Amino acid sequence: MIDRRLAIGGLLGLVALKGAAASEAIPAEVTAAIREKVGAAEASEGGITLKVPETAENGAFVPVTVTVHSAMRGDDRCTAIHLFATRNPTPGVASYQLGAGLARAEVSARIRLAEGQVLLAYARMADGSVRRAAARVAVSTGGCLT
Repeated sequence: MIDRRLAIGGLLGLVALKGAAASEAIPAEVTAAIREKVGAAEASEGGITLKVPETAENGAFVPVTVTVHSAMRGDDRCTAIHLFATRNPTPGVASYQLGAGLARAEVSARIRLAEGQVLLAYARMADGSVRRAAARVAVSTGGCLT
């Protein structure tokens, strides 16, 4: 039976984990790869969801879904989604260019991760703004060759 203390402790742990993923130091090579894709625009948190499992048994097949909350019209249209892994040998995992005819800005893929790390998703909007989401993934068996 779950008591109140256990439930509150679990919720606080989830909040701390989310904050840790967002605040972890990003290596210089990852920052350079991000700048190459999204430019110098300051990314804002929110308006984008990065869905990954908390633990991946095999780093060779990690399911990822990125959803950008947007009307997909005018300046509120997502034009690109970029995914980065902070501890992979190559930080740029995937880039998608989205056309004007899409009703929804969402991409799904299975990616390779070398080890447990933070994934970063960036969305460029038609008005030039950039949105960002982060999530931590624990990997039991690495999926990248070094």
